[in-house]
Amino acid sequence: MSFFSFFENDFIVVLPELFISIAIVFLLSYGVIYSTSEYYQCPALSINVSWLSFFVLGIAFLLNVNNSFSSMIIFNNLLIVDDFTKLVKTFVILSSMCCITMSLNYLQYQRINTFEYTLLVLLSTLGMLLLISSYDLLALYLAVELMSLSFYILAAYKRNSEFSGEAGLKYFILGAFSSGLLLFGSSMLYGFTGMTNFEDIAKLLVGMGALSTTVSYNGIVIGIVFISIALLFKVAAAPFHMWSPDVYEGSPTPVTAFFSTVPKLALIALFIRLFFYTFYDFLSVWQELFLVCAIISMVWGSLAALSQKRIKRLMAYSGIVNIGYMLIGIASGTITSIVGLLVYLLIYVVMTIGFFSFMLGLQNYKTKTLNVYLTDLTNIGKTNSVVALAVTLILFSMVGLPPLAGFFGKMYLFFAAMNSELYIVAILGVLSSVVAAFYYIRIIKLMYFENSKTFTLYKQIDICNAYVMGLSLLFLIVFFISSDAFLLSCHRIGLLLSL
Repeated sequence: MSFFSFFENDFIVVLPELFISIAIVFLLSYGVIYSTSEYYQCPALSINVSWLSFFVLGIAFLLNVNNSFSSMIIFNNLLIVDDFTKLVKTFVILSSMCCITMSLNYLQYQRINTFEYTLLVLLSTLGMLLLISSYDLLALYLAVELMSLSFYILAAYKRNSEFSGEAGLKYFILGAFSSGLLLFGSSMLYGFTGMTNFEDIAKLLVGMGALSTTVSYNGIVIGIVFISIALLFKVAAAPFHMWSPDVYEGSPTPVTAFFSTVPKLALIALFIRLFFYTFYDFLSVWQELFLVCAIISMVWGSLAALSQKRIKRLMAYSGIVNIGYMLIGIASGTITSIVGLLVYLLIYVVMTIGFFSFMLGLQNYKTKTLNVYLTDLTNIGKTNSVVALAVTLILFSMVGLPPLAGFFGKMYLFFAAMNSELYIVAILGVLSSVVAAFYYIRIIKLMYFENSKTFTLYKQIDICNAYVMGLSLLFLIVFFISSDAFLLSCHRIGLLLSL
């Protein structure tokens, strides 16, 4: 029996990942051959490869949604494919497609002619898809590293910028440190359990609380704590957030948009798989850690954002605050919190993509640069009224004003916290939302009510960013009308994960 016949069904289940892997090889070969060919006059292939990558992800999306396997563990228990993984993979692929679409105009006017940018996006997306399906500590570590190595290069991709090089170096050093923590925690867990599979570890940990005085119990606790800290580092939760503002600020703006959205989908999905299933019997161990990080993230992120003058640093601290909200959902540890977490995660990604499409779409007519400072947004309400109205609604959704989608996302999370009797944390979450409203509404104030002696003229927003912003806004407006099917799907997934 051959290797391929032995794993025949396994390869069918992971067709999206397999297709992306093969496409990366072909696109890399295509780019290398054509971009160095004198016969074809060494053409610039960045836009060409970007569109091809967009269609590759579109086909991967179709392969994922048409996957007929409802639940299957494959490759000797390394990976799992179920309704939960298919749902999150759908979000990841669509978000990556949006990020590629938003970057097209940026690549053109920045004259970035190297085709590797989109291939790195594809590679990191492949790593995230494998991370979502991880069912073993070994698969988890390899997927995290595939994702992270692509991120380090993307952060430093703008080679003529010192800030981009600094961002890539900081991200690499601190990311390697967090990967070391993850590897150490995994080795501790393997050393004291003799297992790496999530399901096997979950079965072993049932009832381990009665053995809390043994060496094995303490070793497992240390392993879980190290894994938790490593993953909190990856999602930039305070106090492990120190890399986030500098990396977001120094990276090219499309890369910042990518970092702000897609990795959080994959990593929060991993949090749900690990802590609601594998480590659930050690709830008392990791719940306190997550609650402390949630409180610090909400308080520190909200206060630090108030003093920011640069847009991308503001969004970095905003992301830290939102991670704090998500950690509340994880720490609640109930089916209701899984539903709230999935809903808020999707809404957060849509809001952030919508805001970054606004940033990437507004290009200064004279200098052909993007807005860097908050004061650069002055008078946009008068010069670009339609765009200003769209981003105003997106910002109101970030604040959490009803009936926009952001309100419902926060409502589900805070209700889940109260159902778990985490009243103080829920109140702190509401208070941090009130503080966050100040720096979101300050942007609206600058656009509409700030007087300036000069008006900045902008080029017409490109069609790609216009479509992304329009679709994001449409989702945020109509979510409360037609969200029943999605909520039922999330509730069903929560029930399946809790079995």
